[in-house]
Amino acid sequence: MSAWLPAAPCTPQRCAGHGGASRTPPHAALLLLTGCLLTLLGVLALPLVPLLGTHRRDRLVSGWAYAVVRGFGVRVRVTGRPAGGARPRPGELVVANHISWLDVLLVASVFPARMVAKAEIRHWPLLGPLAALGGTLFVDRDRLRTLPGSVRAMAGALRGGSRVAVFPQGSTWCGRGPGGPFRPAAFQAAIDAGAAVRPVRISYRTTGPDEAGAAAFVGDDPLTASLWRVVTAAGLTAEISVLPPLPAGSGPGRRALARAAQRAVDSDSANRPAASVHH
Repeated sequence: MSAWLPAAPCTPQRCAGHGGASRTPPHAALLLLTGCLLTLLGVLALPLVPLLGTHRRDRLVSGWAYAVVRGFGVRVRVTGRPAGGARPRPGELVVANHISWLDVLLVASVFPARMVAKAEIRHWPLLGPLAALGGTLFVDRDRLRTLPGSVRAMAGALRGGSRVAVFPQGSTWCGRGPGGPFRPAAFQAAIDAGAAVRPVRISYRTTGPDEAGAAAFVGDDPLTASLWRVVTAAGLTAEISVLPPLPAGSGPGRRALARAAQRAVDSDSANRPAASVHH
């Protein structure tokens, strides 16, 4: 088990599946094609993105990420108040629970940011090159000695005014119950940079009895199998709850800050904001 990316007990056999209403194979295949084409469009357009100003770039990335999620047939519901206007200086560390590969796109649709991801994603088809070109900070989960360097890179990005997004549970969890604890390393980067921490809660709902199984991407589940489950599940809705930011000095250290962020995310499941924004 890696200290940076621990293994979750969730497995595809136990946790991933869909028992509710399903789309027909032709409809699902059309959605799969649409989502993949929109992803490819992002890859092709990405070299031009640095030529845009910060505000236009963020709007473009946000709109593209939302379009890809919708292209795969997933509805999106956002609660809370996404931060608007200019980026904070120094940047903001966005932390969220982790259930699916969809999470990356969902966070980007609300908070365009430099993502922190496991090194294996660099080699994924389409999404890997897109992540690399987009400035993703890759971490090697099997080499603990690389962790200090990863924290320094995150802190440097935050000091430079970038928003950085990370899933501090270190692995995907199926979403049926509490996930793993938030690992404290990323929070040290926020403390070093004097950056605020923005907790975000992600959940998935369908019309069937199994709420999160269609979106769950856990264990050794092949990406192709997960993609097909997502496009097949009728009525799949991703819910993003944006929570109030935590100042980096809100606790005596990175562990306290990690616990505060996790409490905010865990407690939100029982206390959803009344106001909502529908994309």
